[in-house]
Amino acid sequence: MKRDIFLSELEILKGIAETLNEGTELKAVLGECLRKLLQLTSLEAGWIFLINQEGEYELVAAESLPPALTNPKHQALTQGDCWCVSRFRNGTLTKASNIMECKRLENARLGNWGDTYGLVYHATVPLKAGEEQFGLLNVAVANKEKFEAHELSILESIAYQIGTALKRIHLTMKEQDIKIVEERNRLARDLHDSVNQLLYSINVTSSAGIRLAKEQPIKEIMADIQRMSQHAQAEMKGLIWQLRPAGLEEGLACSVKKYGEMLGLEVDLSVEGISRLTTLQEETLWRIAQEAFHNALKHSGEHKVSVVLDYKQNTVVMTISDDGVGFDYAEGTFLPSMGLKGMEERVKCMDGKIIMNSKLGEGTTLKVELPIQQRGKC
Repeated sequence: MKRDIFLSELEILKGIAETLNEGTELKAVLGECLRKLLQLTSLEAGWIFLINQEGEYELVAAESLPPALTNPKHQALTQGDCWCVSRFRNGTLTKASNIMECKRLENARLGNWGDTYGLVYHATVPLKAGEEQFGLLNVAVANKEKFEAHELSILESIAYQIGTALKRIHLTMKEQDIKIVEERNRLARDLHDSVNQLLYSINVTSSAGIRLAKEQPIKEIMADIQRMSQHAQAEMKGLIWQLRPAGLEEGLACSVKKYGEMLGLEVDLSVEGISRLTTLQEETLWRIAQEAFHNALKHSGEHKVSVVLDYKQNTVVMTISDDGVGFDYAEGTFLPSMGLKGMEERVKCMDGKIIMNSKLGEGTTLKVELPIQQRGKC
């Protein structure tokens, strides 16, 4: 006798909707949504993949998985390929489907990676909102070979709810990012108009004091005040650049070159194509250039860097390189700088990628690629 795992469709949809409306932190929302789904149904296990435009997938939520799928040695759900992810990538997985032979479950079973709790088959549903697709919802029940048509239909409704919530979260985070940029700009203006002007006045006053003072000790005090004010002005200028790149209103390329020269670097800049970037994309590339310049100053032993901005039809590529001492770095490992690691996460949130190449004695190259028409996922 076949079992209907969905006893009350309206109750399930209502419960999922309430859960999705309660938060804005992406992974927390998806995890709670998956737990709620299993509580309201007879589903026994589930997991959610988010998949970016390059086809890279990330396991962002999992609930009640058997030991075979959580075995840290084999990482069944975080490594390798499978039918549902492959079909999502090539655009042929457009609706809820039965996966009759899950490669991940099959590998776990054949490899004796642990107990599978009787899970052999699962259903997979693309998470989407309109034309945008975000990933996959996979659910399973022990010894259940096939989900009926009405069960798949309900799963599609749930997946659509999740996809709509993901789009809402993306828009909310983008709005927050814009507000952060605006607040930094406000702080930069305030610092420039108040503190920076005050430091300039101290510098001018102390310079006058040096000329007018009759006694040498007073001249020395005034000279010390002038040196400290000049140092503070330089620090303030750097801080204002950090908060609000003064050249961005003139374009990313101008801003990058000016900042490098302010640090004492010789910047060989090349621009190909026409810029069509959003404010957040320019901000991201600007911050990465800052970090790369500082690393070059500290570690390369060179004061000359090359920057190439290549605006293609669908992507922008920024390449920063130096001919310095370099270091041993294996592609795919963690980026060596915490600042660059943070930028790597930000780039991935915008469906981009960041690649570093470096060898001892052969310099360092940092390459960042962002889609011009992007849909950030974080």
